[in-house]
Amino acid sequence: MYARDHALIATPIGLMRVEGDETAVLRVVISADGPAANGSATPVRAAAEQLLAYFAGDLKKFDLPLPLLGSPRGRALRDGLIALGYGEIASYGELARRLQSGPRAIGQLCARNPLPVIIPCHRVTAAGGALGSYSAGDGPATKQWLLDHEQRHS
Repeated sequence: MYARDHALIATPIGLMRVEGDETAVLRVVISADGPAANGSATPVRAAAEQLLAYFAGDLKKFDLPLPLLGSPRGRALRDGLIALGYGEIASYGELARRLQSGPRAIGQLCARNPLPVIIPCHRVTAAGGALGSYSAGDGPATKQWLLDHEQRHS
């Protein structure tokens, strides 16, 4: 297996490493380190450009090739999470009801999200509006920054 292509970009929430291949963006790591890289695969370059536009407040919806998921249910849950609009917030329970699932499944979907920001798990909060956890970057502080950023640019 060959190493994935990657780009390393500077963002307000830290360095982000975008990984992928010629078919899809496969992973985003917030607070990454490593050698500078611009990426050579088209999906990686596109993701880096779109993330920079997002952080500039100029992009509200990502349009990138994502990896295929093995199950129809997994695809439906991911698509439901992606459908949360820019600046929109839903609780785990609310999103679970919308997607005819359980809050625990939504929590696992968010916790295992390999594409933070692109797949907007930061838009999912705990019941009653509590921030909840975040598995990327600096955790809840990164989540709060992303939510505030979207509110400023909505």
